[in-house]
Amino acid sequence: MENKGETLSLEEQQKLLEKYDPEAGTRKLGGVLGWIVFFGLLAFSLFHLYTGVFGMLTAQLQRSIHLGFALALIFLLFPARKKDRGRKHKVAWYDIILAILGIAVGAYWPLFIDEIVMRAGRLTEIDFYVGLIAVLLVLEATRRAVGLPITIIAVIFLAYAIFGPYMPAFLAHRGLDLERLVQTMFFTTEGILGTPLGVSATFIFLFLLFGSFLVKTGVGQYFNDLAVSIAGKRTGGPAKVAIFSSALQGTISGSSVANVVTSGSFTIPMMKKLGYKKEFAGAVEATASTGGQIMPPIMGAAAFLMVEFIGGGITYWDIAKAAAIPALLYFAGVWIMTHFEAKRVGLRGLKDEEMPNRKEVMKKIYLLLPILAVIILLMSGMSVIRAALWSIVITVAVSMISKETRIGFKDAIDALVDGARTALGVAAATAAAGIIVGVVVKTGLGLKMANGLLDLSGGLLIPTLMLTMVAAIILGMGSPTTANYVITSTIAAPAIILLGVPDLSAHLFVFYFGIVADVTPPVALAAFAAAGVSGGDPIKTGVTASKLAIGAFIIPYMFVLSPELLMIDTTWYYLIWVVFTALAGMMAIGAGVIGYWMRKLNIFERLLGIAGGLLLIYPEGVTDIVGLGIFILLIALQVFIKKDDQAKPQTA
Repeated sequence: MENKGETLSLEEQQKLLEKYDPEAGTRKLGGVLGWIVFFGLLAFSLFHLYTGVFGMLTAQLQRSIHLGFALALIFLLFPARKKDRGRKHKVAWYDIILAILGIAVGAYWPLFIDEIVMRAGRLTEIDFYVGLIAVLLVLEATRRAVGLPITIIAVIFLAYAIFGPYMPAFLAHRGLDLERLVQTMFFTTEGILGTPLGVSATFIFLFLLFGSFLVKTGVGQYFNDLAVSIAGKRTGGPAKVAIFSSALQGTISGSSVANVVTSGSFTIPMMKKLGYKKEFAGAVEATASTGGQIMPPIMGAAAFLMVEFIGGGITYWDIAKAAAIPALLYFAGVWIMTHFEAKRVGLRGLKDEEMPNRKEVMKKIYLLLPILAVIILLMSGMSVIRAALWSIVITVAVSMISKETRIGFKDAIDALVDGARTALGVAAATAAAGIIVGVVVKTGLGLKMANGLLDLSGGLLIPTLMLTMVAAIILGMGSPTTANYVITSTIAAPAIILLGVPDLSAHLFVFYFGIVADVTPPVALAAFAAAGVSGGDPIKTGVTASKLAIGAFIIPYMFVLSPELLMIDTTWYYLIWVVFTALAGMMAIGAGVIGYWMRKLNIFERLLGIAGGLLLIYPEGVTDIVGLGIFILLIALQVFIKKDDQAKPQTA
């Protein structure tokens, strides 16, 4: 589908989502089954609100009920075949059976918890078959709702658990028979009902509900209007609008593709109209939308997993705070490069008549209060669950200020249903991730892989980081960030930690590269979705997006080498200096990559800019001084040569 420059209709947006985001490809159900699904989704949300307010159930009960809801609803909503997605397709008889089995699997722990606990790990024949069915249902539900890549990875891990004795020496283990494997997968909290699903059943679900309620207030459109008011008239305004609005959209969307399609259908046509090439317009939106997952205060779902995986008393606020400067540098890099590209091509900003009424936009600034509330609540030390619940309450309260934004009873019900629908893919992905974690824990694969990675890299930090980066990007091609993070944090992050890197730095490193996979060809889903909106070439869009996201390839190395960028063991005045030099570094790198600053740069100046920028981003005394020297030299060359060019007599 090629867009000629007009804003995409809701129908066109949905088609793009279904093409590039497996989680969007649901059946359009009517009749009795439609009502069953509607009330199922509503009950799913009400269950999580109830447990959030009155206290979570024990781990096995909370997670198994969450799993049962997700499995049943996925089999009713997601058809087995990709070609049937998005259609008014009847539910096949076997999908109804699978949905009933999903309910049975979810109800097994609540119904028989006393007997299961009393058996202390010994399985009856019924236990075994229920556990086996649970594993098979999770794999099939993940294939439908998330995609084939993560399903294949989970199957490979299961095969590794069984065929351990036949593996190469450094990967070999005693092997698990089918009964022990099933017992680990469903009757412990180390498998399907493990930490990943636990996070989905608590923190993530409630924040997805928060995002759904925010959407009902019209905050998504407000983000666009606010971005246009602030950045629209600047050089290359629409591109900067895309960056600003997508950073904000990241607070209500956990998907890079969904962010691209929703905000991109507004910003990409604006950029094309102004003169940006299709591929560049798509790349700006893809890069900015992907960055939404690393933008505090509400980051991608994997950030909530990080709280549990790192442990040691670390809170979600610690992670959000640590991610603040890297996110600032990421978006600054994209902003700077779009600015230089606009200057190079000679693109203007929006005219007065193309701008929204700034006074009207500022009247609705109260719509940002729920997001501000999240920051304050998390900073105050409130638990993530309570912060999410209060944020929903504050969103509803804020919506009452104006008739335009008011959330009525029907809107609230729709928000609960939409939030639950969004959570289905996350539940499936985290359940599959639990399979992977269970195998890693039971076989000791994590330590084996960490040692293997260190042997391969010679025990050197930079080669280890590079190998981890490649692994995270490959795993992220077509897989959700949550599953990618689970795999890399259990296999690759330990190798980085063994080399003396702080846990938080190591985990953020793999988190970043799992996200940047969305704009890294050959499988760059966010870039491909953006190309679908712009009508540009998908691969060229992906390559351009990778260039714009250069900061995401550099910054993680910098905060591993120097944790001050994550606000670890540093002072406020040193932090100001670090941010200043890093921003100057991003400016120099941006100029070098685009090839323009105050004028067109020659190859020597471009290389000088990139080298100086890298030195400035790395926060260390000597590198800062040398980098600043190069930065000043580059400015002097620009000013001197520009004046010299202006002084030369013009020929006809």
